[in-house]
Amino acid sequence: MKNILVINSGSSSIKFQLFKMPEAKVDASGLVERIGLDDATIHYKTSKLNLQEKIAIPDHKTGLKEVAKLLMDPENGVISDAKDIDIVGHRVVHGGASFSDTILIDNIVKKKIKDLFNLAPLHNPHNYTGIDVAENIFPNAKQVAVFDTAFHQTIPEKAYKYAIPNKFLEKNRIRLYGFHGTSHKYVYTKTVEYLAKPLPKVITVHLGNGCSITAIHEGKSVDHSLGFGPVNGLIMGTRSGDIDQSVIFYMIDKLGYTPAQVSELLHKKSGMLGLTGYSDLRNIEEEASKGNTDCLLALEMNAYRIKKYIGSYIAAMNGIDALVFTAGIGENSSTLRRMVCSELDYLGIQIDPDKNNIRSKDIRLISHEDARVDVLVVPTNEELEIARQAYGLLKN
Repeated sequence: MKNILVINSGSSSIKFQLFKMPEAKVDASGLVERIGLDDATIHYKTSKLNLQEKIAIPDHKTGLKEVAKLLMDPENGVISDAKDIDIVGHRVVHGGASFSDTILIDNIVKKKIKDLFNLAPLHNPHNYTGIDVAENIFPNAKQVAVFDTAFHQTIPEKAYKYAIPNKFLEKNRIRLYGFHGTSHKYVYTKTVEYLAKPLPKVITVHLGNGCSITAIHEGKSVDHSLGFGPVNGLIMGTRSGDIDQSVIFYMIDKLGYTPAQVSELLHKKSGMLGLTGYSDLRNIEEEASKGNTDCLLALEMNAYRIKKYIGSYIAAMNGIDALVFTAGIGENSSTLRRMVCSELDYLGIQIDPDKNNIRSKDIRLISHEDARVDVLVVPTNEELEIARQAYGLLKN
């Protein structure tokens, strides 16, 4: 039996779970959210305690140190010493061409992760910080990296290759890599288990501060909305999603922006934040309910972009058996699910309004009884998937 601490550092949050493996028993779990904002919050849960408090958390390093303090707290902690942790499993967003499998972290691996900062500037630096902090706090633990890009290694060349000169793929490995792989893989597996029937063609929609959509055929990722870096595709919290490349050249050539400024704009100041002034969908939905026209339009744009991808992936797979919503927004926003699924009845997608409005932490079917396509809400558990992969690597 091993104690595995999983750290999932997102662009504005840190999820963590402490597992006993292989039983997959959760001793502690929690979330540090809204990092860098005035109302940052830490959630911490054990069998005896359910804590939530607002605390100053200016950056991910501070957040991770707070997590460690809670885990080893004399009264509310679940471990007495840092030596109790056998493995720390880290979600790492971009593995580039270097990593296609779960791997034990050493200095060479850390350097390669650092070299990919420019391809995932909202994530890889925070993932790296998580590794750095964990090495200091839990020096006796094995550090393991699980890459978001790994699940998408099955995407065929016709889908991952860009229409630019071949040398850029052959020499520079410029291609679509895909992200949120642990989440898409996990919810696909849970969907098949839940429905207990063959599901050859599934579309999984991961909606959080970062968003992506995956076409899965016979259990394999065959296309995905994020690409070389995690900034294109769907509209996200602060990321633009798809944009005409000409706009980037125009900003640089005519508006005087530097490439670094454009990158900063597209990664950190665009998306829902750029459209509304808010990056958190909860704020946007609240403002939309009050009649805020910017927020109303942003929701419509968000849903429209998702619908376009659903339609294109149905065409690519020549059908669909199930549509799955997951992650913070996908699991909790009945409004966005309703907007996405409206007027898709021609494709067999219809949701039941009452089922859609149910709030639950369980898997649930929200499709209408007459719908040809199963529509589900499946809570993701990237941390469990990471723990399983880390344990599988080091179980002996």
